[in-house]
Amino acid sequence: MSCTPFHAKYLAYELTKRCPSDSVEKLAGALSDAQVDLNPHQVEAALFAFRSPLSKGAILADEVGLGKTIEAGILLAQKWAERSRRLLVIVPANLRKQWSQELAEKFFLPSLLLENRSFNDEIRKGNLNPFKQDSVIICSYQFARAKEPYIRQVPWNLVVVDEAHRLRNVYKPSNKIAQAIKSAITPFQKVLLTATPLQNSLLELYGLISVIDDFTFGDVKSFKAQFARLTDDEDYSKLKERLRPICKRTLRKQVLEYVKYTNRHALVQEFTPSPEEQRLYELVSDYLQRPNLYALPASQRQLMTLILRKLLASSTYAISGTLEGLAQRLELAAAAAEVAQTAPEATLEDLEALPELEDEWAEDDDDTETAEKPDLKKLSPEQLQELKAEMETLRAFHRLAGSIVKNSKGEVLLTALRRGFAAAAEAQKNKGAAVLQPKALVFTESRRTQDYLFRILEQTEFAGKVVLFNGSNTDPKSREIYQKWLDRHSGTDRVSGSPTADKRAALVDYFRDEAAIMIATEAAAEGINLQFCNLVVNYDLPWNPQRIEQRIGRCHRYGQKFDVVVVNFLNKANAADQRVYELLDEKFRLFDGVFGASDEVLGAIESGVDFEKRIIGIYQRCRTPEQITYEFDQLQQDLDAQIDDKRREAREMLLNNFDQEVVEK
Repeated sequence: MSCTPFHAKYLAYELTKRCPSDSVEKLAGALSDAQVDLNPHQVEAALFAFRSPLSKGAILADEVGLGKTIEAGILLAQKWAERSRRLLVIVPANLRKQWSQELAEKFFLPSLLLENRSFNDEIRKGNLNPFKQDSVIICSYQFARAKEPYIRQVPWNLVVVDEAHRLRNVYKPSNKIAQAIKSAITPFQKVLLTATPLQNSLLELYGLISVIDDFTFGDVKSFKAQFARLTDDEDYSKLKERLRPICKRTLRKQVLEYVKYTNRHALVQEFTPSPEEQRLYELVSDYLQRPNLYALPASQRQLMTLILRKLLASSTYAISGTLEGLAQRLELAAAAAEVAQTAPEATLEDLEALPELEDEWAEDDDDTETAEKPDLKKLSPEQLQELKAEMETLRAFHRLAGSIVKNSKGEVLLTALRRGFAAAAEAQKNKGAAVLQPKALVFTESRRTQDYLFRILEQTEFAGKVVLFNGSNTDPKSREIYQKWLDRHSGTDRVSGSPTADKRAALVDYFRDEAAIMIATEAAAEGINLQFCNLVVNYDLPWNPQRIEQRIGRCHRYGQKFDVVVVNFLNKANAADQRVYELLDEKFRLFDGVFGASDEVLGAIESGVDFEKRIIGIYQRCRTPEQITYEFDQLQQDLDAQIDDKRREAREMLLNNFDQEVVEK
């Protein structure tokens, strides 16, 4: 087709015309060929970030599953269309591949994953700053920190930070990664993406805002003086006014007119420990309740107690290795006649969420600084004897745990899966759809438990249909899946060159196309989309409600066609476990309904970590069923006071500036 002078003039006009920053027309050119079904709230969020040319950036804080990646993609596509092509995306390492794929498939944007190997390749080619390229640069938090000087030298047109709640403690001197990233991107326009800007306390919100603009609230002392206690409507109004130009949030319940969500249904799988398992639980529990322990660093006593109780509840295999690690640590401490200062390596390897837990449990600045300088106290002869006795106690626990080959909890896994698959199939039938190949996502908090469950299922009808997903993905089957995936996609842009990212993509593809069950650690609770699966099994149940919501959100999200079934394991012999489940189910409403635990409830408790601390305190203090009942009744009363309509509405008003006119567009 020939282009007439009229057509040429019209095209020139379309290409060069300028639109108001809050006009949808501003985005029209960039999105004309985007392969994505845009929803009104996503366009509105993108326009919000563009609204003021003087703005230093924005926080896009939609609830889980509402498409924050799409909103950022719109912004990046618009910048690209304007030929502003210095674009940086900083993400958790495990999300790099997903970002690259989504930008390519949905917005046709070229991207480059920078890690040590690709960075060094560029240096060898003569590019002395590999961040300067005509592609969207994608890198991890750790890499951004390591290459901070290189990032500073590039005049970025836009920086996007995904899962930005990881920067929430940037105001603490101990948070080196967050401070380095903030320093590197300070002069540039930036967009932070997070579903949980208020995960623990208002100070975290202060931290995120300071990444955008240090002058919004001033220093930490000023913020605390003004907003530490939101006691009346005037305080809320002041804080909301400060947030209005920076933070944009949409809740799931506000988009029901054009986004259809499916339901959640809960099943409980009960189990009763064997006498040996119950004995191990009681012995370790009594040990953890001692006033003084040499094996646990004093600065981390509460956190390590939580971790040991999690591993104890997970499986004998999980706790066994950690008990041996603690005993070995005491042996080293005895040789040096010094108090043990750190957690054993065995715990770090088994509980992948430990580094994040440590960050969440970090105390205020003064405490953190103190914790960084441990007191290397020498032991007296009497203390040395006590330490050696404790070491022998731990070794005895280790032998008992090692002797328990069959776990009552693991023995009912097959029953739980069959019940779950039946309920999931029923959910598919109720939608009038053909029943798809059954898929289940099983979560555990321990790598050793993960291996144990894999061995169990390989002896059932699911043999050959189980895939593991964790932080390293180095087991033989995962390596084989990865190699076949590389061979299949060789020479295509599906292969990013980043082994970590490509392994994750390979395992998700295998789960979608071939496997029936994925057994995952917390590594799968963030950043992977599994809408093709509608059964989630919490083999181990976290106590932090936000973590549970994040897990279920892998499957129960935008794009899920069927109701999602959530199976939770519950110890019938443990009164405290039953009361915890009751709170999570009835107070937080995590397992049923359209939304699960929406932010109106999660936000009301102010801190998932505080809730965890309350729970671990009860486990530590209580030795009788009567004490457990009394303490949990008190906790429930406190929650009733916190989750009331007035506080819920106030907190919702604080962050939610979603306009009804968006729904009407």
